[in-house]
Amino acid sequence: MAFEEIKEQIDHVEQGVRSYVKNSLDFYRLQSFRSMMKGVTMAAQALVIYGITFLSLLFLSFSAAFWIGDELESTAQGFLIVGGFYVLIVIVLFLARKLIERPLLKKFSKFYFDEL
Repeated sequence: MAFEEIKEQIDHVEQGVRSYVKNSLDFYRLQSFRSMMKGVTMAAQALVIYGITFLSLLFLSFSAAFWIGDELESTAQGFLIVGGFYVLIVIVLFLARKLIERPLLKKFSKFYFDEL
């Protein structure tokens, strides 16, 4: 009789452990799905926003280059000045990349390790 009580308790513990493992797996699946979907939606939003921004900047750059070219009476110089401006921006961003990297790393690590 004592063996049957022990067996029932072991069966009960086994069911509890199985339930805990199943619930833990479900929790981590849900958390990974949540993180993945946040990443996908952020990427989709960034793609749309950056795409529209790129096209706007492209047209503004062309109009600025043509306007500067008209003022200098040389379209080539207008395009060179606008191109030089973008090269200058790239150099400044390259030199300041550590200042940009740290806040991004903090933001994305908070996003990735965020709990439900």
